[in-house]
Amino acid sequence: MAEMLFGNRLENRWHQARTKMLQKLCFGGKGAVRVTVREPSVEAIQGDSVVLPCSFFTMIPLSRLSIIWTVAPLSEPASPSQVIVYDQGQVIESPAYTGRVGFTGIPWSADVLLNDTLVSDAGIYRCVVSNPPEVGDPGIGELSLSVLAPPSLPVCLWEGDTEEGGSVTLSCAVAEGVPTPEMRWEKLEPESITLPLNMDSDMSGFVQMANISAQTSGIYRCSVSNVLGSQSCYINLSVYSPPDNTPGILQGVLVSLSMALVLVALVVLVLWLHRSGQERKTSSPKEQEEEECYNEITYTPSLIKRSFV
Repeated sequence: MAEMLFGNRLENRWHQARTKMLQKLCFGGKGAVRVTVREPSVEAIQGDSVVLPCSFFTMIPLSRLSIIWTVAPLSEPASPSQVIVYDQGQVIESPAYTGRVGFTGIPWSADVLLNDTLVSDAGIYRCVVSNPPEVGDPGIGELSLSVLAPPSLPVCLWEGDTEEGGSVTLSCAVAEGVPTPEMRWEKLEPESITLPLNMDSDMSGFVQMANISAQTSGIYRCSVSNVLGSQSCYINLSVYSPPDNTPGILQGVLVSLSMALVLVALVVLVLWLHRSGQERKTSSPKEQEEEECYNEITYTPSLIKRSFV
């Protein structure tokens, strides 16, 4: 009897030692649940589905298994939020992911499927697995998700003075595109000419044109492109040329010249009349009297009487 009890104790100790050795070999002494992420980085195209892989190993039955997926967005890496939770047979989805996320092999796998991916889904995802009464800390795995997207339709604008000799700025902005779209401005007519581009930011740029002329008129195109596609917007620029005032100036000169000639003629006439008056005043009384006699005609009728016998 004593030998049997001693043998059972020895067997129990051997099993305990074996279990501790397996835990150290499997978990490195850091936790009871070992989590493995098969792919540290995953890419998806906007609108497609993607699997976020996470597998785990535990030696305890899965009746109290807990799996929590969180994400730290690229825009706010210090503010992680829950994506989906599995807790003792119950699945809870975050409102932001409702209908788009689900486990693929629960409870044997912690993989999740994310549907209809958005650019905003990109970030660092963390898979946290615990399985009480397994001792040690929960197992944790991390992976990064990148969501690629073609460029959205850019917006083209212009501002400035379109009169000949003025300055015009052509601007272009795109709201979305991963990787960041490459931007290009060009004039299409009469031949394609690439214009020097100034970038305001990664997603917007402008072209500055000074001392514009009639040759500046034409159709301009802003193109944005990345590995997934390209988009373009257009501006039809018309440079205004002031009307030619040469005929009006010539007409004004002719009118002024005509008025000057009329004025000279009036002056000459006045001087001539004045001179004629002076000459009349300086002539002798006899000449004046003769002149008056010539100018005056006097008719005196005579009566002839005859007698008839």
